[in-house]
Amino acid sequence: MRDGSGVRDGAGSRGVPAARTSSPPPLSPSPPRPAIQRASVRGQILDALRAALVAGELAPGEVYSAPALGESFGVSATPVREAMQQLATEGAVEVVPNRGFRVIERGARELAELAEIRGLIEAPVMLRLARTLPADDWEDLRPLAEETARAAAVGCRATYAEADRAFHRALLALAGNEQLVRIADDLHRRAQWPLGGSPTARARLELMADAAQHLALLDALSAQDLSAVEALLREHFVSM
Repeated sequence: MRDGSGVRDGAGSRGVPAARTSSPPPLSPSPPRPAIQRASVRGQILDALRAALVAGELAPGEVYSAPALGESFGVSATPVREAMQQLATEGAVEVVPNRGFRVIERGARELAELAEIRGLIEAPVMLRLARTLPADDWEDLRPLAEETARAAAVGCRATYAEADRAFHRALLALAGNEQLVRIADDLHRRAQWPLGGSPTARARLELMADAAQHLALLDALSAQDLSAVEALLREHFVSM
């Protein structure tokens, strides 16, 4: 670095020998603050952009530039561009050279395909766990299910999306398979983005019905009622 080279040049001009037997002062054990700050800003911007996507504030088909978004967030374009690149890898946006990032327009068929894949992954795991786990394990998740109900009552799609994913992550985490949880959560996030041409959030009543299925599912899992669990899971994924 330039500053480091300046220090070395200055030290040489004072006649400090090239080879030294004494150790230099120990470095501070604290991690580099600028790196932490950059990572923190990028993470916050990424979370904000994801929430805006779910809420429909970033409209499907529209192109957004990193500098313009950075100005609205009060940050430079760099963390916005990095966050948008992450969203591009997740399939939420696509790069438009010399312009910015276009929000992907998604159709009902894509949502149906995602719901089918989620059902194929999550339903067998929950049915297997329903045969083996005691009721107390399921009851431990009731606060998360109740949180989805509270979020649904507010009617904010972005708030509900976070609570919804937290509940499903906790369910699948009982299987002890971290890769399963990670893959399912990625699919879940993709399924929460709004349809192209319809950026508005689902009606509050629809969110409340979705949350009610979480509570009913816990009741069925606690009772080891496999037929009820299967029926609820089928309805839950189809109705998304």
